[in-house]
Amino acid sequence: MALEQMPVGPEQQISEEVAAAEMAAAVESQVVDLPTEAAEANMMPPSPAASVPATPAENAPARANVRRSYRWWALSCTSLGSLMAALNAGTLIIALPVLMRSLHADLLSVVWVLLAYMLTQTVLVLTAGRIADMVGRKRLYVLGFALFGVAALAAGFCTDATQLIIVRAIQGAAGAFMIANSSAIVTDAFPKKQLGLALGTNMIVVAVGSILGTILGGYLTTVHLDPSAYVGSFIGGWIASFTWQWVFLFNVPIAIIGTLWAAINLREQAQIEGRQRFDVFGTITYIIAVIGLLLALTVGGIEGWTAQIVIGGFIAAIVAFPFFIFTEFRVRQPMLDLRLFTHRPFALGNLSTIFNAMARQGVTFLFVFYFQGPKLFDPITAGLLLTPIAASMLVISPLSGILADRFGSRWLALIGLVLTTVGLAGMAFIDNSTPYWYIATTMCVMGAGSGFFNSPNTRLIMTSVRAGQRGVAAGTRSMLMNTGGVFSIALVLAVIVAALPAQVLFAIFAGVASGLPAGALDLFFTNLHMAFWLLTGLSFVSVIIAALPMREGEMA
Repeated sequence: MALEQMPVGPEQQISEEVAAAEMAAAVESQVVDLPTEAAEANMMPPSPAASVPATPAENAPARANVRRSYRWWALSCTSLGSLMAALNAGTLIIALPVLMRSLHADLLSVVWVLLAYMLTQTVLVLTAGRIADMVGRKRLYVLGFALFGVAALAAGFCTDATQLIIVRAIQGAAGAFMIANSSAIVTDAFPKKQLGLALGTNMIVVAVGSILGTILGGYLTTVHLDPSAYVGSFIGGWIASFTWQWVFLFNVPIAIIGTLWAAINLREQAQIEGRQRFDVFGTITYIIAVIGLLLALTVGGIEGWTAQIVIGGFIAAIVAFPFFIFTEFRVRQPMLDLRLFTHRPFALGNLSTIFNAMARQGVTFLFVFYFQGPKLFDPITAGLLLTPIAASMLVISPLSGILADRFGSRWLALIGLVLTTVGLAGMAFIDNSTPYWYIATTMCVMGAGSGFFNSPNTRLIMTSVRAGQRGVAAGTRSMLMNTGGVFSIALVLAVIVAALPAQVLFAIFAGVASGLPAGALDLFFTNLHMAFWLLTGLSFVSVIIAALPMREGEMA
């Protein structure tokens, strides 16, 4: 049903009239009376659906103004989605030790609660991007928002880790529908000279959500709510028994608001090409290859590289990837046009993305257990101590977006990768006696690096393809970023757990390490240093990739 062509609505009619009016204005070389850039930056224009112009000739300036104002309504929709995703990630990761204790789960099960979402999103995001290019971005984005809320509600009523892993996988599919369209929606709506600012604004929202998410996650898992006075003793007492469940349930009202807001305000901006076909065989071989590879990497890092599922996953990837590549070069309308990778900005931008994700996605994971394990901080305090990473992103992201619009993306992205590498190298010297000011400084340096890298690099990738390929481009970037994130967490976990006894692992990762001997913690910190040095090396590779010569611009 999601693939059916919906009738043209009034908003699409308005969009067509706007396009006709702007073309007429260009032919006549008329200068319409539009708001100044300063006014546009300082105030939010009326909703694009608020009024319908009478005739194209009489109201061309007004309709052109509607088109310009749509940019900000589209950005508000994607920013709300970015906020929900960042809050969801931050609250869950800080709550992992509480989940481990409350569900009486082992470390592998708790890690899979985190990874199930990332794996499903990684597998489906490229397919979702291709479908969006075929049927339109709005429908998939709205569907993703709604499904995310339903899955969040279901997660709050799970009773064991297995149920939670399944629901989180469904939520990851919803996230794929959203993330595959977010960057494309913004790129469709904004001119190139303002795209960095728009993407930087989205990154501001991500940074704010990351800050609030870790703090909110600590609060929701430690504070017992007592709503019985408001909703009755039976229902209220039942709700008051929730602890970790609030980490998922708080997403529900945000998802409801976001679904309605996107359905009302989003429009299809890119022209959908006719007679498109879905690449079924390419999609199947891609899914088999990616699932096999990611399962092998995650399970191998936790249970060992000789496990049957690990060997089977690698075999599936080795067999399916050549079939996928062969198919994509042969079919007329491939799911992923591999010719995109012949364009250096697209190829190098995505390569630096995956290595940057491998370098930094495991950092928060490590610090969550560092603060709640050896340092014995409660979840709220641990969440507060993690804020420098996102806070520095909050400061740098808008600046990097504005500078990218003015000076280009490449060198800003390179500066960000260098800063990330320096911050990670500083983290490799942290132990149980390290003062917090030093830890916060390394976090700020790494967070500033992410702020300098993310918006310019996304702009570099999205402006290297034509409008009809932006869904696939956004999906490719997201797929590679998620793949790097999954690998990062699996890698650091494999390093950390190496040679640690089971009781020490449970005490550290469940946040009850107060009775551990010093020798056990020494081994933990040795492994922690090794993990940070590995992340530093991966980040240095991304620096080398970004430093290779390229010329920005759309491919022919």
